[in-house]
Amino acid sequence: MNSLLTFFCAFIILFPSLARGDCTCDPEDENRDKSQALKYKMAAIASILVAGALGVCFPLLGKTIKALRPEKNLFFIIKAFAAGVILSTGFIHVLPDATENLTSPSLNENLWGKFPFAGLVAMTASIGTLMVDVLATFHYTKSHLQKTQQSLHGDQENTGENKIHLAVHTHAGDQENTGENEIHLAVHTHADSTQLVRHRVVSQVLELGIVVHSVIIGISLGASESPKTIRPLVAALTFHQFFEGMGLGGCISQAKFKSRAVIIMALFFSLATPVGIVIGIGVTNIYKESSPTALIVEGLLNAASSGILIYMALVDLLAADFMNPKLENKAAASVSLVLGAALMSLLAIWA
Repeated sequence: MNSLLTFFCAFIILFPSLARGDCTCDPEDENRDKSQALKYKMAAIASILVAGALGVCFPLLGKTIKALRPEKNLFFIIKAFAAGVILSTGFIHVLPDATENLTSPSLNENLWGKFPFAGLVAMTASIGTLMVDVLATFHYTKSHLQKTQQSLHGDQENTGENKIHLAVHTHAGDQENTGENEIHLAVHTHADSTQLVRHRVVSQVLELGIVVHSVIIGISLGASESPKTIRPLVAALTFHQFFEGMGLGGCISQAKFKSRAVIIMALFFSLATPVGIVIGIGVTNIYKESSPTALIVEGLLNAASSGILIYMALVDLLAADFMNPKLENKAAASVSLVLGAALMSLLAIWA
């Protein structure tokens, strides 16, 4: 995960220079109004920041609100709605944008126009996410088991004399029952620790996918000088950020990170789009959205992001939760899923 975050930070720094271009065609030329656009951008930064923070923190209130705890039915229903939003984001918003970028007339027709590179990159990103998912889970589980075994071994050495003393006063039947209970407890503890590791890996990979496309959206909005383009995006992205935050917050809540890690992850998500907007404002004069380099960089990153989001929504959020025996009302969760996907899909009309 550290290497992925390093790549992401490097992308933020280098993207503006990569997006330079000599192309002078700009569909927004007729609608430009820098001062009015800047007002909308400031409003976008404030509303998206607040919406993202509220969304990601809402599921984390389970410590004080019992109904929002991960084992409660309401938690799964809310998370299903957020998963629908994330799934729709991948299919309806991010992947079509990537396809549009990589099939633009500004690019070399012989290379980019004859093969669906957006679909290829999205598929590759999904497979890559699976590999990261499996390898990270295996690594963390193995590490956790080694620590647990070392801890148990130390406890056994420290309490060895007490166990021998207790064994003298224990009947054979009691020993058999105790052995069964210890085996059951060990299996239960192992299952719980494995599940916790899965939740932690899922939350980190999901955040990476969300943050990448959030920064790209922010840069595009910040670089735009058309109030007509920005105005509908403010409301659409505010809604989008809130419910994506809920999905991510639900994963973070289940992962049971320490407070410091929770705060860092929440801040990282909440600031992604606003930081992108600020970068976009700063590079307005050099960023050309229609330049070949910008189209290729945005298209490839959006395609990769869509693959990550689609995989995470289907495999790690929906499949995992709908197969969970703690989810009692699957009908309500299904309705919530469809509602979230439908509402997010409708936003494609404006954004």
